[in-house]
Amino acid sequence: MASLTRSIVIGPLSRSSLKSTSPSIICAQCRRTFVTSPALQSGHNKWSKIKHEKAAADAKKNAARTVFTKNITLYSKLYGPNLNDNPQLATVVAAAKKAGTPKALIEGAIARGQGKSSEGATLEPVIYEAIVPPNIALVVDAATENTKRVIEDLNQMVKKANGAKSPSKFLFERRGRVIFEKGESGLDVDDIMEDAIEAGAEDLENDQEGNIIVWSDPSSTQQICKAVGSKFNLKIAESDIVWHAIEDTRAPLDSSDELVKFTDLLASIKDYPDVQAIWSNVSRGNMSDDEWDRVTELIDE
Repeated sequence: MASLTRSIVIGPLSRSSLKSTSPSIICAQCRRTFVTSPALQSGHNKWSKIKHEKAAADAKKNAARTVFTKNITLYSKLYGPNLNDNPQLATVVAAAKKAGTPKALIEGAIARGQGKSSEGATLEPVIYEAIVPPNIALVVDAATENTKRVIEDLNQMVKKANGAKSPSKFLFERRGRVIFEKGESGLDVDDIMEDAIEAGAEDLENDQEGNIIVWSDPSSTQQICKAVGSKFNLKIAESDIVWHAIEDTRAPLDSSDELVKFTDLLASIKDYPDVQAIWSNVSRGNMSDDEWDRVTELIDE
C-alpha cells in the first residue's frame, strides 16, 4: 500500500507502469475464472471407468447364467424335469438360484430340456447357416416355436456384420461329444475306454484340464452319458451334438474392423434367447490373446 501511495505522490501512473502492475493486483480467486477447469474431464473419465466396469461385470454375469442354463437344460434332458427325482438337476438349479439367475431363465431351461417353451409350446429345431467376412462359416443351433421369426432376426444380425445367409454345413462334420469332468476320481481315458466303446464311443481324449472327452455318432451321446457316467460316478460337464469344423477349412481372422464386427455379431447371436449354440470354422490370425479369448468365449468349440 505504501508503494502505491508513493507513486500517486510522485505523479500519474504511466501506461507502461499500469501494464507491469496489473497482474499483481488480480487476486488468485479472480484468476481462477480464466483457467480451464479439469473437473469436467475428470468426471467424464470417472463415468467412463464406471461404465466399463459395469459392462465387464454384466458380461461376466451373463456368461455365468449361460453356463447354468445350459447345464440345467442338459440335466433336464438326460434325467427328467422333476427336481425330486433328478439330483443333478436339483444341484445345478440350487447353484443358479444362489448366483442370482432369474427364476424365468431357470424354468425356461428346464422346459427346453423337454423340448418345450416356458409356456409349454413344442420347440422346433432350427439350423441357421451363414458366411461372414473375411470368409468365416457359421452354423447356429436354435430351438423355437416361431422358426420364421428366428431366421428373420438372425438374417438382420448377419447382414449388419456384412455377412449373408449361405450354406456352410458342408465345412463341418456332425458329431456327438460328451465331456466328463476329471474331478477327484483320478480316472483317465484308459479306465473307461472299454465301457465307452461298448456304449458307442468312437474316440476318447483328454483336454488341457484333464477332463475326458468322448466322441461318438450323434445318436450315442445319451447312452454314453448314462452308461459311463453312472457306472463310474462321473459328472457330465457337457453333452452336445456338435458341428466340428473340418481342419483344412479353417478361416484365419486378424485384428481388424472385421474382428470387431465378428465378435459383436457373435455376442448378439449368443444373447438371442432361442439360440442354443454357435459353431464356427474361425481360426486365430494376427490378434492379441485377449481378442482371441473373446472369440472363443462366444463360440461353442
